[in-house]
Amino acid sequence: MGGGCQQTEPSEHRSGGGTGVYTWEEVQKHCSRKDQWLVISRKVYNITQWARRHPGGSPVISHYAGEDATEAFTAFHPDQKFVQKFLKPLLIGELAATEPSQDQNKNAAIMQDLHALRMQAEKQGLFQAKLLFFCLHLGHIILLEALAWLIVWFWGTSWILTLLCLLMLATAQVQGSWLQHDFGHLSVFKKSRWNHLMQKFVMGYLKGASANWWNHMHFRHHAKTNVLSKDPDVNMSNIFVLGAKQPVEYGIKKIKSMPYNHQYWYFFLVGPPLLLTVVFNIQILKTLISRRDWVDLAWYLAFYLRYFSCSVPLYGLFGSLVLLTCVRFLESHWFVWISQMNHIPMEIDHEKHKDWLTMQLQGTCNIEQSFFNDWFSGHLNFQIEHHLFPTMPRHSYCLVAPQVRALCEKHGVSYKMKTMWQGMADVVRSLKISGDLWLDAYLHK
Repeated sequence: MGGGCQQTEPSEHRSGGGTGVYTWEEVQKHCSRKDQWLVISRKVYNITQWARRHPGGSPVISHYAGEDATEAFTAFHPDQKFVQKFLKPLLIGELAATEPSQDQNKNAAIMQDLHALRMQAEKQGLFQAKLLFFCLHLGHIILLEALAWLIVWFWGTSWILTLLCLLMLATAQVQGSWLQHDFGHLSVFKKSRWNHLMQKFVMGYLKGASANWWNHMHFRHHAKTNVLSKDPDVNMSNIFVLGAKQPVEYGIKKIKSMPYNHQYWYFFLVGPPLLLTVVFNIQILKTLISRRDWVDLAWYLAFYLRYFSCSVPLYGLFGSLVLLTCVRFLESHWFVWISQMNHIPMEIDHEKHKDWLTMQLQGTCNIEQSFFNDWFSGHLNFQIEHHLFPTMPRHSYCLVAPQVRALCEKHGVSYKMKTMWQGMADVVRSLKISGDLWLDAYLHK
């Protein structure tokens, strides 16, 4: 099946022919930035030019250059017939009959069973969204924000009422994050354009962020979960070293951008407080301007126009800025703990070319189900099921979870479940372990 990626000069093959017959060894050579092939259902595609126009961002599809992308393609695209019209001009051939369908370290039996589970879930209607569920979720977000402003408009801006307003606005913001996440994964409406429109409304108008910025970053996280240099969520080396491999590598190279052995406590100072309040805001503005994304910028500005229209008559400009900063501060803490407790304590390593289920289960864990946990985390306590089936509506996670657990038990794949408290505590514990590994390597290797 061939070894790792060996970069070559751009191939002379052109897209659209569809007559070539290739081995895995040949496909794996085409993984450079200027020469990218991938395989979907044994068909070989030249995506070199298309990658830059890929709606999910070029890095997502480029991460699979020289590889079999069948499982990722199936997971990300709910309407595969629609996507075929884009794939057809890129087709250059197929795998030789003597070649296996899977490449490198991927387990064929696991891949077949996961595909069968997906087909079964589709027959059970688990990919069909309950629109009432999402309407009620959107309704409670709008209601929370409306009540927050009505309280201070009618009863004044005392400290107690302002604090209540602050808590309600922060809650609406976080719940908006979970809802835009649903739309971003195309898991609500059958038509992609309706999902995209609603994501822009929630992410832009209700939250003051950018849907396109989030999509391009988040899809990379899903495509190569916890893979160093490919998953942006674990690309924090200027501030944190994560997992068991990266700290040792940095220690051996004597890299000391931060005192990483103390990262488990300075995480409380720079992680939850600053991610949404500072880091994301800078990234969003930089992305909107550099990419000239005027549509998302308009949605972004509409949020601030609406917010200041409501707040300035009550608190003045400075007070409005302080209130918004406090909202972002609380939202950031909530978001960081929920988003990181499923991944940071798990395996973080370089590319190993594992099958979809093995890769996702090594980098992902679940948090116990309860009504509160479901609501508090936006059903991302079922992170395993979400990563295996990102287009599945969240209300179906609990229904498919027993089947996923059974599949993992059959193949000896670890399916980890934690309490929410344990999940949060493990974030700090894993940061300390990684920091100690870095210090030992820095001093002694």
